[in-house]
Amino acid sequence: MRIVVGLGNPGPKYRGTRHNIGFAVVEELARRAAVDFESSPVEALVARVRPTGTGDPVLLAKPLTFMNRSGEAVGGLLRYFKVDPADLLVVVDEVQLPLAQLRARPRGSSGGHNGLRSIEAHVGPDFARLRVGVGRGDARRDLADHVLSKFDGDEAADVAAMTSRAADAAATFITDGIDVMMNRFN
Repeated sequence: MRIVVGLGNPGPKYRGTRHNIGFAVVEELARRAAVDFESSPVEALVARVRPTGTGDPVLLAKPLTFMNRSGEAVGGLLRYFKVDPADLLVVVDEVQLPLAQLRARPRGSSGGHNGLRSIEAHVGPDFARLRVGVGRGDARRDLADHVLSKFDGDEAADVAAMTSRAADAAATFITDGIDVMMNRFN
């Protein structure tokens, strides 16, 4: 089994914010598979998918623990479903990348991202990441305010295309693995 986790903050207040692009990507994957999210044994919503051609089930997940405690939910999912961290992909916002740029890696550091830092504390650093560029914005603006802000109206087309492309990348991880995903989308 593979697990694709989109990071974000739960609740309508955060829907459409830069920090919730991970949620948007897994929601797009669920929409494509015509599945709904449901409660799980840990603090996360999950949707089960069985991609054509792989035979292996895939779990899409949205932690309900807020970004800074994402590791609690992700660690719980891996333990409950007995999934190795090598079969985990975490989709996360990245302010150091321009809007709509993607960067996939098989492992790495948190790069200062609190959600990734929390996951690393619970499962270690050896899991795949798909960083989705949300841009830095005005350097004078507080970074927390920036990531918790909604995308600007003139970014809407780019955000829709970025979400779709990131979902394509995550689907490639599911069917072909991290190396193929990096070759196609980095």
